[in-house]
Amino acid sequence: MTATDYNAIVLGAGAAGLMCAAVAGQRGRRVLLLDHAEQVGKKILISGGGRCNFTNIHTAPDRYISANPHFAKSALARYTPADFIALVDAYGIAHHEKTLGQLFCDGSAKQIVAMLLEECAKGGVEVRCGQPVRAVKHADGIFSVAFGDRPIRAPNLVIATGGPSIPKMGATGFAYDLARQFGLKIVEPRPALVPLTLGGDDVLFRELSGVATPVEARAGKAAFREAALFTHKGLSGPAILQISSYWRPGDPVTIDFLPAATPGWLIDAKRARPRATLAATLPLPDRLAQTLAERLELAGELGAQTDRRLADAEAQLARWTFRPNGTEGFAKAEVTVGGISTANLSSQTMMAKSVPGLYAVGEAVDVTGWLGGYNFQWAWASGYAAGQAL
Repeated sequence: MTATDYNAIVLGAGAAGLMCAAVAGQRGRRVLLLDHAEQVGKKILISGGGRCNFTNIHTAPDRYISANPHFAKSALARYTPADFIALVDAYGIAHHEKTLGQLFCDGSAKQIVAMLLEECAKGGVEVRCGQPVRAVKHADGIFSVAFGDRPIRAPNLVIATGGPSIPKMGATGFAYDLARQFGLKIVEPRPALVPLTLGGDDVLFRELSGVATPVEARAGKAAFREAALFTHKGLSGPAILQISSYWRPGDPVTIDFLPAATPGWLIDAKRARPRATLAATLPLPDRLAQTLAERLELAGELGAQTDRRLADAEAQLARWTFRPNGTEGFAKAEVTVGGISTANLSSQTMMAKSVPGLYAVGEAVDVTGWLGGYNFQWAWASGYAAGQAL
């Protein structure tokens, strides 16, 4: 092949890049897929504990965070969870729903990567890995990418290199640097789906490391009812990871430790078991119940407490306020909130409005899903949209 023999170069062989290359290749485009890592799909391989939570059947635009909440609607409508499930089924990959619409492979995430590579092969996509992209230039409608020992040229370039989350997997801010080079704006990136850290008066709760319990966690207007986990640094677990995407430094996080409790339950418990203590009454793990009772300064028998005191305790347990002092950062973040501004992109094609032939897909873009397969569905949908447009 000569240096100009490609219709498109896709930078980044993750979920979005693989999908985009496969779709474009199968439409007869000559596609080159490049990645600096030694193998493709590294984040896919570690996702879902190695079983790849590859989509969520409850996918809807309101489960994504973006400066433009309408941007994701078009792509998500044109490539749905049912479409990806049909592809998975066509390859005979067994899967199951775990909870809350989350679909996982019965076997291994390797099956999803193998499927995507086979889809690329069907489209004649050339895949090259293991070397960095040294430079990208654009002149006279042609992009020139320095990869390996020679420049590679094509009229279309797709940025699919993700965000800076999980740097140990090779993640970087390369997508943002490249976007800025072409005059595209960046919505400030921050870690998302990430554990929160505690300090100050909340340090006491770090001593409960390893204790988990179902809660309703809130940050701003967002609320999620799932498990929270105390860690040696602070708070984690699905409920916390979810609200971390909405949390901003300085904001409180509110926890309802008994989201299923009916109003007046503690006064009812006093009537039923006046000799019991609060710690013994709380339907929570022992260490957590003891700590909460101590913080509420309700150490004696329930029968010795006034109804007013118990009502106050009940209210506090329903709105326990933590003030996180930060997050565990991009090193522990599953994804990134922010990225290449959607104001720069066509929601139909993912192409930059100001640079014909330049596209951005997946996590590199300012669209971030909830925990549980939503980010993979955005990768498939945005990759498909760009692949159809190339």
